Amino acid sequence: MSESVQKYLWKLLLAQASVKYVLYFGTVLTICTLSILPAFFDNIEHRHGIVINDWVLQWLPSINLSVPIFVVIWSMAFLTAIRCLQNPYTLVLMIWSFLFLTLSRIITISLVPLDAPIGLILLKDPLSNSFYRGPFITKDLFYSGHTSTQFLMFLCLQKRWEKGIALCSTLAIGIMVLIQHVHYCIDVLIAPFGAYLAYYLAKKIVDWAFTNVKL
Repeated sequence: MSESVQKYLWKLLLAQASVKYVLYFGTVLTICTLSILPAFFDNIEHRHGIVINDWVLQWLPSINLSVPIFVVIWSMAFLTAIRCLQNPYTLVLMIWSFLFLTLSRIITISLVPLDAPIGLILLKDPLSNSFYRGPFITKDLFYSGHTSTQFLMFLCLQKRWEKGIALCSTLAIGIMVLIQHVHYCIDVLIAPFGAYLAYYLAKKIVDWAFTNVKL
């Protein structure tokens, strides 16, 4: 799709009330939700939780994979951002999916207090760590935000080869956060289901908005 066609498509769709309102409302809600995360994570870091007896983590060696995790996560984020700029539907779908994903993690983390796994190696991500503006977050465990976000991109991306890369990145991130003992196995296993639920709810809203478009 040429740049001129993309600009025309954006202009045409933003002229539609349903698309415009869903885009703007979703963006505002997402920003508001993200703004409370530093305080939320600071709160959970000061609470006591349980340590799960995870035999898989006991078997796995603790290895620092912060660099490859950072590279995979932000490479996929960059690809998804490009596709969102090119395709209004993908952008709106990703915004609402990420909103529901974040809200669901706030709920599950609040309801399932866990302490960090034994053998944890702090995950150093210069971009994410600067956002939280505080100490490293170790108790945002159930369920894995790293894994679920990768799977969310798998669901939202359109092209087959991009979905293939996103699926591989989901598996890679899931394995690497376990090797680094950042998460328990249950955190990683539940992550795709949390991502799919967020995607399903978002798609209902976004499909409604785009169905009402009059070209």
